[in-house]
Amino acid sequence: QVRLAESGGGSVQAGGSLRLSCAASGYTYSPYCMGWFRQAPGKEREGVAGIVGHGSTSYADSVKGRFTISQDSDKNSLYLEMNSLQPEDTGLYYCAADFVHRNMCRLLRTNFAYWGQGTQVTVSS
Repeated sequence: QVRLAESGGGSVQAGGSLRLSCAASGYTYSPYCMGWFRQAPGKEREGVAGIVGHGSTSYADSVKGRFTISQDSDKNSLYLEMNSLQPEDTGLYYCAADFVHRNMCRLLRTNFAYWGQGTQVTVSS
């Protein structure tokens, strides 16, 4: 059974940084794409960043230049380095996995069948 477990969330002031981690387990072949999503109170869950197994990445416009997604396939781990954090980055951050081989990693909720429980990120002004 595929399991995803996020860690690294916390509370920071605007301009600060956090590094999220996601430990993945329970699969015999690697996901095609892994992604980070976030959900703020009262808002829809939105895609933040995605990475394909061979290393191609994609980002939401709102985080380009500030967030970096990476993975360590040997450790079955996914990371999200977040810099210059702003209050609007506040939310519950989820790790997700897509095992279907597609043309590209699209940050669509419906493409990702497996999800972690989330880790809270709070940015104060």
